[in-house]
Amino acid sequence: MSMNVNPSSPPGSVPGGDDATGLVALLARSSRGEESAFADLYDRTSSKVYGLARRVVRDPAQAEEVAQEAYLEIWRQSARYDTSRGSVLAWMLTIVHRRAVDRVRSSEASRERDTKFATLGDGPDYDVVTEAVTNNLETARVRKALSTLTDVQREALTLAYYGGYTHREVSELLDVPLGTIKTRMRDGLIRLRDTLGVEA
Repeated sequence: MSMNVNPSSPPGSVPGGDDATGLVALLARSSRGEESAFADLYDRTSSKVYGLARRVVRDPAQAEEVAQEAYLEIWRQSARYDTSRGSVLAWMLTIVHRRAVDRVRSSEASRERDTKFATLGDGPDYDVVTEAVTNNLETARVRKALSTLTDVQREALTLAYYGGYTHREVSELLDVPLGTIKTRMRDGLIRLRDTLGVEA
């Protein structure tokens, strides 16, 4: 599929753009290969997708690339979306966030390697493999801990702590009352702390 999406110039507000049922229908049609449905899905979500990518990676050009990669993954994975796992928008933003974090980690790792190699000079080789394994183990540990949370807890914490959204913005994105979001996030953090064995 060839897509000409331009995350840097998100469209204006589309009527029904926040209609969760409408997004489910568009994603279902996209999973059957309907490009017009996917274009509509893009129009209704691109400002939020690009916004999250921009919050994480900061750089506008890289945010555009992350958004493009995320939409390609959303197109390819559209048939695997499960309504029991949360809203379409939250599912999409989870994909965007994962792509954005991978981009940031890749950039940081590259900079750190360059700096350490320059500092070490002719000294012993820096053990990149050991660091990569350690980082992967820690990431897997956090993902496992997140999997113990309820869908609302996981989505809310991901948007707030990785996406940089406020409690009110998370409430609006997930269409859940603000008080409920605050309670779910507090309970989720307590469960994460206990699962990871972090001291209070």
